[in-house]
Amino acid sequence: MTSHDDHDAEGIDAGEIEFAGQEEAAGQEVEPGGQPDRLARKLEKAEERLLRVQAELDNFRKRSRRELEEALRYREIDLLRDLLPVHDNMLRAIEAAENSTDTESLLNGFRMTAQQIEKLLESHGCKPIETEGAAFDPAVHDAVLQQAVPGVPAGQVVGVTNRGYCLHDRVVRPAQVIVAKESDS
Repeated sequence: MTSHDDHDAEGIDAGEIEFAGQEEAAGQEVEPGGQPDRLARKLEKAEERLLRVQAELDNFRKRSRRELEEALRYREIDLLRDLLPVHDNMLRAIEAAENSTDTESLLNGFRMTAQQIEKLLESHGCKPIETEGAAFDPAVHDAVLQQAVPGVPAGQVVGVTNRGYCLHDRVVRPAQVIVAKESDS
């Protein structure tokens, strides 16, 4: 067995021998390019991939946010494109009314425009709330007046002051209605 001084004479420090012995005991190689170097390279590559994936995720979030903001900003464009011809017809009807005394043709023009608007609303999933002969429903009706009407049961809708509308299954505006009440006899 060699002494501590013999190792120093051979150019190997005693601390290096102790370190090398610990690595061998742990099952790791000491030579350059060994397992610790491979693990360090793998770790470095994994860290690079992680940074790349984080950057891609960040870019995806930013792009998605921009696309959502743009979609929300321009969500009404299809409805507006459909409304513009109706608006044009209204302007034509006003112009015709200013140049004519024929109220019947003006009335027919407004009826046609109203039908055009109703079709447009329906094509966008917006339908009027049923009121005729319906029982009062606070989820879709807003009672503006109660009125005693002979022969009509209390709680039934007897008139409408403003139509209500639903978009698919959600109330856009409740129908403002007149509701029958029990007569004061």
